[in-house]
Amino acid sequence: MDISIVIPLFNEEESLPELCSWIQRVMIQHGYSYEIILVDDGSSDGSWNVVRLLQSENPDIRGLKFRRNYGKSAALNKGFEKAKGDVIITMDADLQDSPDEIPELYRMITEDGFDLVSGWKKKRYDSRLAKNIPSKIYNATTRRLSGVKLHDMNCGLKAYRHEVVKAIEVYGEMHRYIPVIAKWAGFRNIGEKVVVHRKRQFGVTKFGWERFINGFLDLVSIMFVSRFGRKPMHLFGSLGTLLFIGGFVIAGYLAYAKIFLETYKMTERPLFYLGLLFMVLGTQLFLAGFLGELISRSASDRNHYLVEEDN
Repeated sequence: MDISIVIPLFNEEESLPELCSWIQRVMIQHGYSYEIILVDDGSSDGSWNVVRLLQSENPDIRGLKFRRNYGKSAALNKGFEKAKGDVIITMDADLQDSPDEIPELYRMITEDGFDLVSGWKKKRYDSRLAKNIPSKIYNATTRRLSGVKLHDMNCGLKAYRHEVVKAIEVYGEMHRYIPVIAKWAGFRNIGEKVVVHRKRQFGVTKFGWERFINGFLDLVSIMFVSRFGRKPMHLFGSLGTLLFIGGFVIAGYLAYAKIFLETYKMTERPLFYLGLLFMVLGTQLFLAGFLGELISRSASDRNHYLVEEDN
């Protein structure tokens, strides 16, 4: 199969028929073999009934339904599990992503050799205050911290090589950082394409201001897990050792002063409590790293590495 199109959706019953019809026209026009995987993330409207109707009309459409709302990351992860295409395309269900972008995205993966191509909504039709300005700040911060040079990290329109989606796991709210996850999994050939952003025709956006706070916390989490997930002792052990040594030096100085300076009252100095705090925190961090190392060593995927072989 050439292309799998994974579309997470939540309360998008009005846009689904037009979106699927548009995708079908593009696929037929270019002669692609394809499947459309619609993942209903616990919609409370009639979205699932629409999905079932579309399935009955087009055998290339597959529907998955969550019993409750788990979030976009869970929907994408389940869609990735079921995808069979050589290239996997993701897009939102609200008709703001254009299916006409699919052929070029497919070409960039199959001919240009990219592992992942992310869309860049250079011209947006969202509110400047609600989305545009915060998105620019968010993307600039992510580029700086992750080293992935994309202008629009959270664009829903992306293309992946089959191996990429099978090698990564998307959970929580990590869908914002799939390019970062892919990079840390070893897929470094990441490209970008300017795509058309269309005005929303039906319904309302499902995201609020909290996504920026959650997004920053998720970025911190993924940077930590990517760097130290298999070697927690390198972080906690190093910090713990430095703090303990600092506290020990302070304690040594105070002990010297107490012995050789008879009028010196060690316990009345704030420095005494600072040194004691450093040693206690250092010991706790070191133990945390040790316990993390034990957990990491006993994990079922501790020796799971991505390998490419020439047959």
